[in-house]
Amino acid sequence: MELLDFVKTKNIIKIAPDTTLSHALSSLKSSHDAAFVFDEKDNYMGLVNPYYSIIKTSLPGNAKVEHCLFHAPRIRRNFPIAKVAKLMIESKVHYLPVFDQNNKFVGITSARRLLNIYRNSSIYNREVGEFIRRKNQAVLTVYDTDVVSSAVNLFKKSKVSKLVVVNKNMKLYGILTYYDLINFLVTPRRKVHRGDKDGNRSSFQFQQVKNFAKTYVLTLQPGDNVRDALNLILDKKIGSVVIVDGAKNPIGIITTRDLLGLLIQERRDKRFEITLKNLSVTSKQAVEGFITQLKIWTGKLPNIETIKLFVKEEKRGGLFEAVVSLIPQRGKKQVIKREGKNLKKLLKGFGSVKKASRKDSS
Repeated sequence: MELLDFVKTKNIIKIAPDTTLSHALSSLKSSHDAAFVFDEKDNYMGLVNPYYSIIKTSLPGNAKVEHCLFHAPRIRRNFPIAKVAKLMIESKVHYLPVFDQNNKFVGITSARRLLNIYRNSSIYNREVGEFIRRKNQAVLTVYDTDVVSSAVNLFKKSKVSKLVVVNKNMKLYGILTYYDLINFLVTPRRKVHRGDKDGNRSSFQFQQVKNFAKTYVLTLQPGDNVRDALNLILDKKIGSVVIVDGAKNPIGIITTRDLLGLLIQERRDKRFEITLKNLSVTSKQAVEGFITQLKIWTGKLPNIETIKLFVKEEKRGGLFEAVVSLIPQRGKKQVIKREGKNLKKLLKGFGSVKKASRKDSS
């Protein structure tokens, strides 16, 4: 695992301030995706997201993105993952900018990257039926024959990104997301729209939901495991899994947001005390990467309350000393000490912490 493994530095959707909103939104792939806006000097300005552009507000497609910016939470390298997950839920954006200690943009992090780190964690080892009962939230549905304007109003009222579509018999028909409506909500309504099969130029708002809903929907049943939902969402690159009963009636839905919520609910921020002495710039970079790994490993150890890390460099890189102390809520602390001439190799020697975390999450 490399430095800040959950931060993406390449293939980020970057756009200029004078880009039109319709062009920016067309580059996105999901309701919670984002395009990041940079000025001519490559300074980060903000981001553009479907929810803040077409649901919370109704901006015209020809608007310049510099007038449509959402100032999302700024993630710092030392933020606990649980805090990042919480900010994603609160902001309704699953792609957030990451900055270093000098407030310099270094990349982005995503919900999928966070969830992938913990896909084998025991926090997702629970029955689907139990989870949706505790969630205690009615599944929001629309009929396939409802008009789009009704669905849009429900999106705005409920502040959700997905609606389950059912037929007149209340059987699962498909899924409708506000991402599916982007191209139509930001373009002139006089345009001939998909679904006008007979050449009718009736307003998009009066089209039926079934003309826009996705009918390919992955489902699970109450007896399945939440980890199955997590794996489907990550492997199939989708945003949700619909839960159905034996008669194929939708009784719930598990979304990326729900999985982030479990991450917050189960994980507790641990106290880190880090002491670095006489480290070169290169050595600091290596240690920073190790700190990220250490936070991930120890985050899976439920009884550990405080983690102390001490790293010292002597003789201009000729000798390194590193000490990791794991202090539980009760009982005796565990101290692991390593010395050596190769810092990266020395840090890899703390494999016992990683093994302990894997054992705990299995």
